[in-house]
Amino acid sequence: MPGNARREAERPPWFAVIGTITLAPLFAGSVIVLGPYLLSGWKLDAPFFGWAPSRWIGGALVIVPIPPLLDFLVRFVREGHGTPAPFAPPRRLVVGGAFRYVRNPAYLCAVSIILGQGLFLTSTSVLVYAAVVALAFHLFVVLYEEPTLRETFGTEYMAYCREVPRWIPRLTPAIRGHAQDQGARQGR
Repeated sequence: MPGNARREAERPPWFAVIGTITLAPLFAGSVIVLGPYLLSGWKLDAPFFGWAPSRWIGGALVIVPIPPLLDFLVRFVREGHGTPAPFAPPRRLVVGGAFRYVRNPAYLCAVSIILGQGLFLTSTSVLVYAAVVALAFHLFVVLYEEPTLRETFGTEYMAYCREVPRWIPRLTPAIRGHAQDQGARQGR
């Protein structure tokens, strides 16, 4: 058994919980919270073009993604038996929950939260930062994550890619993901 596969097989179940609890705040803290704070000081400026609803839209873009982001973390532990970190990845392909609609829900949630802060605070620098983060996520997904998932999960991942788009969410859930999602809820 290759060294990496051996480490994966020997990894205890609680490792995913501890790893996710430790790593999620580091990622969220640095990319989603610290970056916008350093750029804006969270100083509230007048709304863009004097349009007050931009604050409400910004607030919604910050708040609405929080439940799917938390669900993503739980799914990586319960359904995937791993963490979102590349060095401790899930052992099973995660296709339930928001993954039934889009392949990268966490990255979309993170960019949404950053965009929301930019709109709420009226910070052009935070909006530019959101675009840079979105580009970085895209490059990471295309150049590292997708090839790694294809190698790890093979035809299962390729079938999933045919059913579920990378960035623009489906309007209806993928059937395949829905069936696995129900199986996970029933303890299978």
